[in-house]
Amino acid sequence: MSSIVVVVFDRSRDYELIAHAGASREEANRWLDAQWEALECEPTSPMGKVLVLDRILGIAQYAGEKRFATPSAWTQQYADAVATVLGRPAVRIDVADRVVG
Repeated sequence: MSSIVVVVFDRSRDYELIAHAGASREEANRWLDAQWEALECEPTSPMGKVLVLDRILGIAQYAGEKRFATPSAWTQQYADAVATVLGRPAVRIDVADRVVG
């Protein structure tokens, strides 16, 4: 199954990625956790609790727009993990407004 993952950094700049199912949900969560740690993302909640949507937004923010502007194996893995974890045919990640829809 394929999904579309759109990462938006600005209303005029968005990056569309085609995600492919392949990994299990557990593997996708582990990949997101590893990226959260590798990028040294900070929780946005004062309680320190990090939900899956916070991880998805934080990883995109800390990875930066430049990484999404040039598609790579990393951006493909990100799209695949997001689509697998959320289980949706289309996902829009608005980094500026901090919304996943």
